[in-house]
Amino acid sequence: MYYIAETPKPFAQASEDLDAAVRRHGFGVLHVHDIGATLRGKGLPFQRECKVFEVCNPQQAANVMSTDMRLNMALPCRISVYTEGGQTRIGMIEPDHLLGMLSDDPALTSIANEVGTQMRRMIDEAR
Repeated sequence: MYYIAETPKPFAQASEDLDAAVRRHGFGVLHVHDIGATLRGKGLPFQRECKVFEVCNPQQAANVMSTDMRLNMALPCRISVYTEGGQTRIGMIEPDHLLGMLSDDPALTSIANEVGTQMRRMIDEAR
């Protein structure tokens, strides 16, 4: 259900490398949520780092929504860079699991598998 890779890189470097890997694979970075900074900015003593990258391949997103428009609520895809136990990790929820919970349309299986393969490559390149 999850794909998580550990990296020896510091959090900031892993974040930069993920951004570059996403773009190399023809996806766009729509937004980056710095959740750790947001929580600390609200006065919470959150010690970890966490950035969530919203990523999208326009053609694949169009394919998903052409099949089932309700799935716009599951888009864009997300890849997180975060720290846990002193380790930097990069991970995602597998697209085939996520879409499979929301729709049983077989046309989505190949789309989700292709997107998942590309996202795993991005994570592996960034680690």
